[in-house]
Amino acid sequence: MLNWLLEDDKMEIDLILGLSMAGITLGFVEGVKPGPLLTMVIKETLSGGLRAGAWTAAAPIFTDGPLVIISLFAAAWFATQPYALFTISIIGGFFLIKMAIDCFSIEPPTGNELVMDIKGAFRRGLLTNLLNPNVYVFWFLIGGPLMASAAEKEPLAPVAYAISFLASIILVKIFIAYLFDKSRGNISSKNYKFALSICGVAMLIFAGGFILQGIDIWSNGF
Repeated sequence: MLNWLLEDDKMEIDLILGLSMAGITLGFVEGVKPGPLLTMVIKETLSGGLRAGAWTAAAPIFTDGPLVIISLFAAAWFATQPYALFTISIIGGFFLIKMAIDCFSIEPPTGNELVMDIKGAFRRGLLTNLLNPNVYVFWFLIGGPLMASAAEKEPLAPVAYAISFLASIILVKIFIAYLFDKSRGNISSKNYKFALSICGVAMLIFAGGFILQGIDIWSNGF
C-alpha cells in the first residue's frame, strides 16, 4: 500500500514538473517570437528606456493571468463562439494601426520625455495584449484544455504551468528590452527613427493579420 502511494505521488510530481517545463519552453518561444507585444516592448524601450520596456513586458501578468483562470472553465464554450474573437481581431487591428502611425512620428526622447513614456508604457502594453486575438486563441483553445486535462490528475499542475509560462515569457521580453536599451545610447537620430519605423511596419503587418483573421472568422464562423 505504501509503495503504491509513493508511486502515485511520484506520478503527480512528474506531471507538475512536466507541465512546468512545457510552460517554460512555450513561454520562451512566445517571448522571442515576433508579435505585437514584443514589437511594443522594443518600441517602448527605444523611446522610453529599459524601465518603459520592462513595464510593457510585464503586461501578460495582468492580461494572461485572468485568462488562465477563465480558460479553465470557458475553453469549450469559446471554441464554439466566433463572435468574441471576431470583435477582438477587428478592434486589435485598428489599435495596432494607430500605434504604427505613432511610430513614424516619434522623435528621439529627452530626459523629461522618458518619464512620460514610462507612465504610459504599461497601459499601452496592456492594450496591445488585450486586443491581440492570438492570446485568446492560445489560452482558450490550447492552454485551457491542456490545463483542464492535467487538473483532473493533479490540481497543482495547471498552476505550475501558468506560473512558469508567464515568468518565462516576461523574463525573455525584459532581456530583449535590456539588449535594445544597451544599444539605444549608441543609435544616431537617423537610425533611431529607422528602428522605430521598422516597428511601425511590423505593427501594420500584424494589424493586417488581425483584420484578415477577423474577416476569415466572419466568413467561416457566422
